[in-house]
Amino acid sequence: MIPPLYDAVSQCNRCGYCLQACPTYVLTGREAFSGRGRNQIFRMMLEGRLPDPRQAQEALSSCLLCGACTSVCFAHVPTAAFVLEGRRRISGQRGSLWVRWLFYLLEERNRTFRWFLRGAYFLKRLGLSRLLSRLGVFRVLGWKAIEKAEEHIGEVPLQFLSEILPACSMHPESDSDGAGCAPRYYFAACGSNYLYPSVGLATWRLLRPGEGVLRYASHGCCGLLEHHYGRLDRAQELAKSNIQFFEGRAALVADCSSCAAYLKSYPQLLGQEPDWAARAQDFSSRVKDVLEILPLEERARSSRLGDRRRERVTYHDSCRARHGQGIWKRPRELLQGLPGVEFVELTEPEWCCGGAGTYAFVEPELSEEILRRKMENVRKTAARWILTSSTSCIMQLRWGCRRWYPEGKVLHLVEFLSGYAAGAGMLGDSAARQAR
Repeated sequence: MIPPLYDAVSQCNRCGYCLQACPTYVLTGREAFSGRGRNQIFRMMLEGRLPDPRQAQEALSSCLLCGACTSVCFAHVPTAAFVLEGRRRISGQRGSLWVRWLFYLLEERNRTFRWFLRGAYFLKRLGLSRLLSRLGVFRVLGWKAIEKAEEHIGEVPLQFLSEILPACSMHPESDSDGAGCAPRYYFAACGSNYLYPSVGLATWRLLRPGEGVLRYASHGCCGLLEHHYGRLDRAQELAKSNIQFFEGRAALVADCSSCAAYLKSYPQLLGQEPDWAARAQDFSSRVKDVLEILPLEERARSSRLGDRRRERVTYHDSCRARHGQGIWKRPRELLQGLPGVEFVELTEPEWCCGGAGTYAFVEPELSEEILRRKMENVRKTAARWILTSSTSCIMQLRWGCRRWYPEGKVLHLVEFLSGYAAGAGMLGDSAARQAR
């Protein structure tokens, strides 16, 4: 049983181990911007010692939710969970009108949502959205987050992943490959679907030849964004819908570590509901981050790269992979074992890049300072390829490269390994264009 919130937050004894692990504290030196500071603020909220909960808004809204504080905490105090609950108590379950409208389209009117994105992407490809941003139109309308998003996002896709990958039947009688082998289902994250379909296609190419059958099926959002915007009830509804949709199936594979980590958190999300706790636990046990199952050791080693120059690569840990799932060794083991690849470890690989979903758009000043430190460490590696496993990190790191390290190219790990395994074209000009 999950302990009451007050008992849980009281586990923080203010020892200070979290201070140097917290990017916002390291950069600002403000106690309220540290893990223990935020824990105490939330505790004050529960005790009624904050007459106006909005007094806590700055400290809570500035949190990256990266989980670094929990990773170094001896008691494993889940500070990010308290921050989210604190935000929910401040803003309620509503959120801004724009946020509610976009969530409504994404979840209830998905076809309209896709057309809306197509229109926005069309404006971007024509350069009109950039013009509007430079003219200050978004700022006048109060759309500062949209202005920042336009600046961060580079190339936009012509097609969404859901339009490229084949939909599969979900009937029980077809839930095998004909030889009694249970298939794995690909859970396409919103980032892979709507912004980086090349990531999903790389995952598809890598896993289909592997053991078992990989299938794609249209499904609902995992609920991560809803949860982060304080819409807990809606996040729980989406979790239940996904559990029902995939119940009784084999492993689910997600190639965005943020999405995978959240899918694995369903037992905590639904743990207080007796009818759903066991089902959520079964569901989460079948979720796999693609980093956990990449079947590339032998196949990648067979690639013929003898006539190619060695490619220097480095790896940035997605916070939700390293802190949320404890996955950090396997990507390095894969890269270190590839002929023709020189892996260079990044200083502070666990340091957040400042993307954190929409954090870069709503907290642009702090996000930029966090990213600047990350890019300084990237530059020291002199790596041509910067690899990671979260679509939010891809967006943020590519923006960082455009500003401070133009010779660096950012890819999802599966994109790099997919081209490597194919043995052709990966390290050429097409990949460089894709990685901008």
